[in-house]
Amino acid sequence: MHAFVTGAAGFIGSNLVDRLLEQGHAVVGYDNLSTGRREFIAKALRSSNFDFIEADVLDAARLNESVRGADIVFHLSANADVRFGTQHPHKDLDHNTIATFNVLEAMRTNGVKIIAFSSTGSVYGETEVIPTPEDAPFPIQTSLYGASKLAAEGLISAYAESFEMRGYIFRFVSILGERYTHGHVFDFVQKLAKDPSTLHILGNGLQRKSYLYVGDCVDAMLTAVECADAKINIFNLGTDECCEVKESASWIAGRLGLAPHFTYAGGDRGWIGDVPFILLDASRIRALGWRPKLSIRQSVELTVDWLKANEWVFSQRGPR
Repeated sequence: MHAFVTGAAGFIGSNLVDRLLEQGHAVVGYDNLSTGRREFIAKALRSSNFDFIEADVLDAARLNESVRGADIVFHLSANADVRFGTQHPHKDLDHNTIATFNVLEAMRTNGVKIIAFSSTGSVYGETEVIPTPEDAPFPIQTSLYGASKLAAEGLISAYAESFEMRGYIFRFVSILGERYTHGHVFDFVQKLAKDPSTLHILGNGLQRKSYLYVGDCVDAMLTAVECADAKINIFNLGTDECCEVKESASWIAGRLGLAPHFTYAGGDRGWIGDVPFILLDASRIRALGWRPKLSIRQSVELTVDWLKANEWVFSQRGPR
């Protein structure tokens, strides 16, 4: 298989690249390195089966040229900072929706027929159906990020229908693990490095979230691509458990050997667009034989371990 991966130097993308190379596939990685890191693809760069193109998915001409010859596109490039979406509304449109259109146009032009897309569980908004299945009714969107990803899903479905493509749409919970560079574990570890005595938590700490280890996420994606063959294949990716934010904070502090005092900003959500309760029904991907290997707590603790062993990432990308 000749795979083309956007966001190849990012958190999930670089882990996917390594797995594809381990399986013997040829991979072209495409990333502008705005949030991705060359360090994350250091191993891949030593492989004769890997080519890296430093370029932006908004550069339609370069993208069109680069996709040529691919069998499948894994489109993972995105603006993933949900929390800060209201500070730069154009980013979600440009880097999530317009970028996906550019990818689809490059595929159409070059006759590439298969796309695997990293969507989000945020498209369900504040659903009343918990655990949330893929066919749950969509409520009003609560974040610019979720809205932009849902628009991208619509484009993929329309291109699949119009141009005989096949789409794999993955609605993730939050992903944790090696090369993780944004999110609550990153923020909490960074805060505790500066002040081990106190940890300030956005919201009331009672928000319930689900998480998935990045290795399990990659396993699920590749299982779906191998086993599902509908025109549009939509899969929730997550565990069947969730935890409160304050519970996760306790695991993080404990892994660091700390016992800080927790303070709370208050309210039932951490920021505009934050969904207080996320738990996805992943029975559809489980029916293909996939199972997560790690629990949420194990994923959190492994992420803390990786961050402590790679403290350079904090100087590369700090709080906004």
